[in-house]
Amino acid sequence: MEKYKSARVPLEERIEDLLGRMTLTEKVGQLNQRMYGWNAYVKKDDGFHLTEAFKAEVAWGGGMGALYGLFRSDPWSGVHYGNGITAAESAKAANMVQRYVMEHTRLGIPVLLVEECPHGHQALDGMLLPVNLAAGATWNPTLLQRAYGLAAAEIRSRGAHIGLVSALDILHDPRWGRSEECYGEDPYLAARFTEAAVRGMQGETPEEMAGPDKVAVVLKHLCAQGTAQGGRNAGPAPIGERELREIHLPAAMAGKAAGAAGFMAAYNEIDGVPCHANKRLLTGILREEWGFDGIVMADGVAIDRLLALTGSYESAAALALDSGVDLSLWDTAFSTLEGAVRQGLVREADIDRAVRRVLRLKFRLGLFDHPYVSESGPISIVGRSEFRELNRQVARESAVLLKNEGGLLPLGEERRRIAVIGPNADQLYNQLGDYTSVQREGTGITVLQGMRMAAPANADIVYAKGCGIRDMSEEGLAEAVEAAKGADVCVLVLGGSSARRFDGMFDSNGEAIVPEGETSNPSEMDCGEGVDLADLALGGLQQRLLEEVAATGTPVALVLIQGRPHALAGVVEHCEAVLCAWYPGPEGGAAIGELLFGKANPSGKLPVSIPRSAAQLPVYYNQKDPGRPRVYVDMPSAPLYPFGYGLSYTEFRYGDVRLSRGEISVFELQEGRKVAVTVRLANTGRSPGAVTVQLYISARESGITRRIAELKAFRKLELAPGEERDVTFSLGREELAFWNREMSFAVEPCRVTIGIGGCSQELVKAELIITREGSGNAILN
Repeated sequence: MEKYKSARVPLEERIEDLLGRMTLTEKVGQLNQRMYGWNAYVKKDDGFHLTEAFKAEVAWGGGMGALYGLFRSDPWSGVHYGNGITAAESAKAANMVQRYVMEHTRLGIPVLLVEECPHGHQALDGMLLPVNLAAGATWNPTLLQRAYGLAAAEIRSRGAHIGLVSALDILHDPRWGRSEECYGEDPYLAARFTEAAVRGMQGETPEEMAGPDKVAVVLKHLCAQGTAQGGRNAGPAPIGERELREIHLPAAMAGKAAGAAGFMAAYNEIDGVPCHANKRLLTGILREEWGFDGIVMADGVAIDRLLALTGSYESAAALALDSGVDLSLWDTAFSTLEGAVRQGLVREADIDRAVRRVLRLKFRLGLFDHPYVSESGPISIVGRSEFRELNRQVARESAVLLKNEGGLLPLGEERRRIAVIGPNADQLYNQLGDYTSVQREGTGITVLQGMRMAAPANADIVYAKGCGIRDMSEEGLAEAVEAAKGADVCVLVLGGSSARRFDGMFDSNGEAIVPEGETSNPSEMDCGEGVDLADLALGGLQQRLLEEVAATGTPVALVLIQGRPHALAGVVEHCEAVLCAWYPGPEGGAAIGELLFGKANPSGKLPVSIPRSAAQLPVYYNQKDPGRPRVYVDMPSAPLYPFGYGLSYTEFRYGDVRLSRGEISVFELQEGRKVAVTVRLANTGRSPGAVTVQLYISARESGITRRIAELKAFRKLELAPGEERDVTFSLGREELAFWNREMSFAVEPCRVTIGIGGCSQELVKAELIITREGSGNAILN
């Protein structure tokens, strides 16, 4: 038996044995992922059949490195329940693909099946979670780790091996259509959720990746897409190395430390260098500095975009490969690598380097030893009640109560007649986000349905749509106003939508194409990939609907279903209560109903600052400290609601911050000593509630300009009425070091203000001095 086929042979020996047997054509085949997975099969009356296009692709490379999106379903792919692969059919289809590749190639190298997982699995019957912005609002990575684990079990049971997970983008400009894919605006928060995604889907150790309920994680995007100029998708990121390291790399570093199998390069450029051509990033930092040994995957057709730098496909491929890209995605350039070798643009040794990484992942996943999956597994895994309940809990914890004037919420039994109004009240797809699969008929719960489920028996709920998301039709306004007039309370459900249409237009990489400035028949899709906005105000006639409903005098509870933080100046003053629910997923309507009627207590905190106007941007909380206030003349400079903010139906009180010591030296921190920080937390209200205790630092006299505040720790806990509890955090080198003038991550003498509280702007504080040496002498320079 060949060495590479024996599970008893050490991993690296298996890789070298296999690599030594491969032709250049076969090597190049392993670095390509050219085919859209839905083009690999066709559904007929007697089942699924492989297409001639798929067979030709396997023959072209003497195998296939990876196949993207075999199970993907959405308007771009055109896959639905009539022509796609359901959960019950998926393992059989995956085995069919794998068997053909292994039996019709000389070496029998298995193919990686790659699936899109930005918020759950984008497949028919796939587990669909609230979007990342909602996940970040839970401030509960442990909860999300459980959810990611269930998603991984579903994906692997269907026969797929890699999940492409959105995690690394930091939301600095909410005009960006992909805002919903970010965990928020803070690198520490994003890092904790990135860890949760990797550990939930891959396991705690690399060995677990080969398990029957785990998949390899490829994290995207590396990096800085969330700070693109003008909020335009894939635009240049106008940042330097300090911003890169302080803001945009921590989540990637956390993902690497958690064992992520791969990273996907980003579309944008940084200081003139596209990420797919950024050797300093993909090789210097990722591999040489961090010691990463996994794969780097290209984003869709991104290598072809390097033609603007190189002039030919072969040169573009050579540039990307040399920079550190290992596996392509749909592009032409990497298919010319064999020709690039003949032209002297690429060394075969560099191709070998990338092939080793792809093969290593296949071996680590156990595909050479166990290439097939049980064909009865997905039926028992997909659709379990555990999935739905966990999904609903994420939705419950992600909703952020922004305003509750006069205690309007939760709605009591005296509010018998309830008007539910708005374009997002009864539209399931509007609460699911972009990268969403076609949903089976009868699944999912809208806000209207969820309210009817949670309402008291004597409640009379009437519904009127009122208007669309961006549609300018006035047809439904009068009906909505009449419904509000006769009600005891109006629940107005507004916001945005990332719902795609099957008659929509899409680019070659799948992003939506919405015509610029379209007014005659505007798309209702106002968020998602390719859908960037200049104005963050609510679209269409939503503001008018709000004002006319509020003018009736009926109290208004506003529920915002959105994929980005819309500007709310001119909105919140018309409402007694405001609940921000982001895109809460298929169970979101049930969760919102429970929250509105007090069957659950809101505990979400903002993962991103909410602006008053797009003209304020940027408003993210951790901007550089200018040393003195820099204000606008025409409006307040502060965001309308700050990062970390969120109310509850109960009240919490923070005591004084207590430090285990007021001074610590650089040497002690380098040696692993830490400072304990404790605060007394009390629930002073009448109901149990969960709260996220947040710890921030701000430093001065450290030799560089520091940030106004930096999140360094948080903990979510639940307290009963009257309960008090001490909450203790530890601050050590990792939390107190920073990138100094020499761009070294180090502790320096400085003064540190430590603040603890319920949001970034409401903190109780204490002072810590970091000295150069010794203890008891504050030597700062």
